[in-house]
Amino acid sequence: MSYFRSIFLTLSESKRLRAFAETSPLARRISRRFVAGTTLADVITVVKETNRLGISVTMDALGENVNTEDEARQAGKLYHEMLEKIALLKLDANVSLKLTQMGMDLGNGIAESIVAELAQHAAACQSFVRVDMEGSIYTQETIDMVERLHAPPELRGSVGIVVQAYLRRTEQDVDHLLAQGIRMRLCKGAYSEPETVAFPLKADVDRNYVKLAKKLITSGIFHGLATHDEAIIAEMKQFAKAERIDPQSFEFQMLYGIRGDLQEALVKEGYRVRVYVPFGSEWYPYFMRRLAERPANALFLAKHMFR
Repeated sequence: MSYFRSIFLTLSESKRLRAFAETSPLARRISRRFVAGTTLADVITVVKETNRLGISVTMDALGENVNTEDEARQAGKLYHEMLEKIALLKLDANVSLKLTQMGMDLGNGIAESIVAELAQHAAACQSFVRVDMEGSIYTQETIDMVERLHAPPELRGSVGIVVQAYLRRTEQDVDHLLAQGIRMRLCKGAYSEPETVAFPLKADVDRNYVKLAKKLITSGIFHGLATHDEAIIAEMKQFAKAERIDPQSFEFQMLYGIRGDLQEALVKEGYRVRVYVPFGSEWYPYFMRRLAERPANALFLAKHMFR
């Protein structure tokens, strides 16, 4: 883990700095680099603009680790509104959510009941719900819950999961999830983890990412490869061509505000691209993890501020 990555991940967990940032007009303005805005109307505007470029979207209402059942149910209600808007406006979009935002920490099956209703709603309007992966303390519980949500025949294909290449356990998890036909988004991982749990060196994470990505796109199931790494993207394009894999049978996924030029170039080459577009007032942890993933983003923002 690099020095700067470690700093940003530590800052992402600071409650004091988060409280200051999320109420600061200047900080909110800076966050717009990676966050579409604070309201559903804001994100829909961005989705429409992105769709016009031939790029799909996954919408994420930011938030995590709620403290009450009411907060969890309010979050679920917002996601129902998002699914309704996707269907009504015929947007090329789906939704991503975090289980801790839906009450996973509260127990009593609250999160599972909320997400089950969302998966049913998604299935009814031919959409899709992606369950994001959080820190490693939640990994097994998240996988178990997604397996249960995906099991009913009417929900197969309507709910998926995220897996993280930096976790040592992920190859085994991928094999297990593939056997059940569960759609995955493969990312590198953006949480602070001990070396016993995650690969500490970028080279090892990259190597594992490519290995898992090849396994996913040859599985016959539609998956997303979430990366901005041009070397990895080039290797996957070459692999897909050599293996005669239809470029429409998987998608590259990227983050809103990062490498728009690369996104558009991939679309022109015939690949499917989906952009992860978050919105909401609780943007601070997400924003800091984006800086941790790519410290060059911090330099870009510093230049923007001075301008």
